[in-house]
Amino acid sequence: MTRTAPIPASPRPPLLPDRPTTARRVRARLVDVAPGLGLAAAGVAVSMAAAFLLPGMSALLIAIVLGVLLRNTVPLPSRVEAGLAFAAKPLLRLGVVLLGLQLVLGDILDLGIGVIVVVVAIVVVGITSTLLIGRLLGISATQRLLIACGFSICGAAAVAAVDGVVEADEEEVVTAVALVVVFGTLMIPLIPLAASLLGLDAQQAGMWAGGSIHEVAQVVAVGGALGGTGLAVAVVVKLARVLMLAPVLAVVSVQRRRSLAAEAGSDGAAGRRPPIVPLFVVGFIAMVVVRSLGWVPDVVVAGAGVAQTVLLAAAMFALGTGVRFSMFRRVGVRPFALAGASTLIVTGVALAGVVAVG
Repeated sequence: MTRTAPIPASPRPPLLPDRPTTARRVRARLVDVAPGLGLAAAGVAVSMAAAFLLPGMSALLIAIVLGVLLRNTVPLPSRVEAGLAFAAKPLLRLGVVLLGLQLVLGDILDLGIGVIVVVVAIVVVGITSTLLIGRLLGISATQRLLIACGFSICGAAAVAAVDGVVEADEEEVVTAVALVVVFGTLMIPLIPLAASLLGLDAQQAGMWAGGSIHEVAQVVAVGGALGGTGLAVAVVVKLARVLMLAPVLAVVSVQRRRSLAAEAGSDGAAGRRPPIVPLFVVGFIAMVVVRSLGWVPDVVVAGAGVAQTVLLAAAMFALGTGVRFSMFRRVGVRPFALAGASTLIVTGVALAGVVAVG
């Protein structure tokens, strides 16, 4: 009887490595960013406590100064960098979205057509002039665009928003943010003093402050020195400038898309095109709309205001930790010259507008 040879068992296929599940990826990401977010949270706590103890000071301004001092006096471990980067971008953008709940379109319309025209002129003249001067100074296109939008619209938030469209170098972003802090902080004592010397009343001084100072937090700090009327006008005018972020970014994005399309046509490679308006700016506009329609209860607006302050303070702290004093020697004097020129132009246009509308 013939014995049939046994059929060899087919080899088992090698086990594929386990793919990380969404939950696993989220846990890994949380572990990665936790140290930096913890440091940012500590910075926010210190900043808000200091602002409470020092009336008239802004937690956001304190946070960014604290971040700068910490970076340049203490060696920070590398494990905090991921969390600080997360605070400087996603948290900043979420804070900008919530900022929309503080803006009511009716308040801006109540300023009158003259003030609205002045606000548009401040942003348009400020950006175009800064871009032109930056070109004459030989500054890179992305650097001068970051400075132009940061100084003409809303400081660090505008810098971060433009960076999301043009993808500038990290050093250029940090330089623009540092310049916003330096020049905006210098304006806090100067604007009230100059307004007094020029004989402006509280409403005119508030309009000038809101039209010329870079950061919302810096405007609030100046408004505290101007009194209730000046503060209210300053904040509304400043928020009107913030609202200009959407159309400006749309123009920048369209130009960027055209540039990428031209590059793709010349070398055959299609680049990643930015959205016409970044998602967080769409969220900001949506919050403005729902607040203006009266759909948001006052208690929610108040809570969102606190959350917005915490998020933006964390972002300002994180952006501050990106500023190294040695960087200023490397970038040279030209960005400072452009920042000074941009500040003078925006301040001058705002003052001319104040005088024109009475």
